[in-house]
Amino acid sequence: MSTPRRETAAAPDAQPAAGVAPHTPVPLLNIANILTILRIVLVPVFLVALFVDGGHSTGWRIIAASIFAIAAVTDRIDGQLARKHGLVTDFGKMADPIADKALIGAALVGLSMLGDLSWWVTGIIAARELGITLMRFAVLRHGVIPAGRGGKLKTLVQSVAIGLYLVPLPDAFMPLSATLMGIAVLLTVATGLDYVVQAVRLRSGVRHGGT
Repeated sequence: MSTPRRETAAAPDAQPAAGVAPHTPVPLLNIANILTILRIVLVPVFLVALFVDGGHSTGWRIIAASIFAIAAVTDRIDGQLARKHGLVTDFGKMADPIADKALIGAALVGLSMLGDLSWWVTGIIAARELGITLMRFAVLRHGVIPAGRGGKLKTLVQSVAIGLYLVPLPDAFMPLSATLMGIAVLLTVATGLDYVVQAVRLRSGVRHGGT
């Protein structure tokens, strides 16, 4: 009778089953979040390059476009790293779209100030991005709304369209630039409405995956 009692007492000290890794918290300072922060830091650098010589220097416009492209590429990389290596954090879910909005917003406002882009385009996109950001914070206590595929597509189209406006291209490319920007505006409005629906469902306690 003594042997069973000793085995029972030892059971709580047993090691976890093979192949079951203990849960470890994701460090806040990881490569994905560092890239997100870098994208935010590059925003003022981009603006300085954009406005050198009144914004009409071919060389500086190419430099500004290159900085914008580098910052935009980090958006793709940090998301892949976060998912591949399990580095997804609530900070990243919030900071990543904010970094995107800061970069896109700075580029749109800069182009409009230089007279290269209509202010109504900047106004629509800026109003949507600011509204969605405020909405994310408003529902934060209920949960985090991550950037979905629709939002990523919207950001991609916006980035390509802005890139065409930044680079000093011949006038023959203007119809292409304007068409892409028009598509970006439509995607901006459509995905904004989708996020509103997600926020309402989140507040109502209904689970809804990002799209």
